[in-house]
Amino acid sequence: MKSTFSLSLSLCLCAASLAEPAQHRGNPIVTDMFTADPAPLVHDDTLYIYTGHDIQNETDRFFKMHDWYAFSTTNMVDYEKHGPLLSVDDFAWAQGDAFASHTTERDGKFYWYVSIRHKDIRVHEGFSIGVAVSDSPTGPFRDAIGGPLITDETPNSVVLNIDPAVYVDDDGQAYLYWGSWNAGRWVNLQDNMLELEGEVHTLEAHNFFEAPFIHKRDDLYYLTYASHYPSTTEYSTSDSVTGPWTYRGVINDLLPKSETNHQGIVEFKGNWYFVYHNAGLPGGGVYRRSLCVDKLEYDDDGLIKKVVRTETSVPRID
Repeated sequence: MKSTFSLSLSLCLCAASLAEPAQHRGNPIVTDMFTADPAPLVHDDTLYIYTGHDIQNETDRFFKMHDWYAFSTTNMVDYEKHGPLLSVDDFAWAQGDAFASHTTERDGKFYWYVSIRHKDIRVHEGFSIGVAVSDSPTGPFRDAIGGPLITDETPNSVVLNIDPAVYVDDDGQAYLYWGSWNAGRWVNLQDNMLELEGEVHTLEAHNFFEAPFIHKRDDLYYLTYASHYPSTTEYSTSDSVTGPWTYRGVINDLLPKSETNHQGIVEFKGNWYFVYHNAGLPGGGVYRRSLCVDKLEYDDDGLIKKVVRTETSVPRID
């Protein structure tokens, strides 16, 4: 009788343990494909992370990317995969190379800014920035203007027009940032989010290499970006979204096996998160990267503490 009772109790405890929801997702977040250059967006109590998609094999060099995905969560542990939601083929004027992107919401519409190589316009590297639009964060998305927003022929553009990031300030003014190869740019966007307003400005930030991203906490603006190559993530702060920027230091060190370091920062349900990629999956590498999420923390002066990268990712939240 005692033995039977003990066995029943053990089975009950085991079943209860199995029924408990997982408390951590684990890094990388996505394990069934390679994902890169993440950009977070919060909408309706859901966090969406938009990514590129590495499809390069283990031996060839250079990035091979054709489309973009999104991954959504309400608790930081359970994620839903969406996509591909957008591809190079959705832009009739594009030739290929679905590089880094960024999605933002305004007035109930979702605008997805993407880096892609132009079929015809090539003064330097031939990359342009296009924009797709949808009524939903998961699409369907369509080319919003039938042509690029930024090209090699845009006055004061850069040699490599990639890594767009859009920030809509508290007064409603929207800004587009982008750049690579030690050259960053920013420009005002019109209210329709589809046209430039005014001249393209040079982004002055210490050690800037690529991947600009803007977020705001309290009254302070933070500009994070990749520095050097291979890249760390560094940042600067300002009282204005357009600078001048005060350099603050490194927040994410060099990544094993990944020369790129591309980040997004987001507040979700009262917590701050650092969204990035590594090369942590089996077979991962410079051209085969993977989405990760870890905590972002600030000190008493509002400065960002160095990111502690984990294999667990962040805890489950309600």
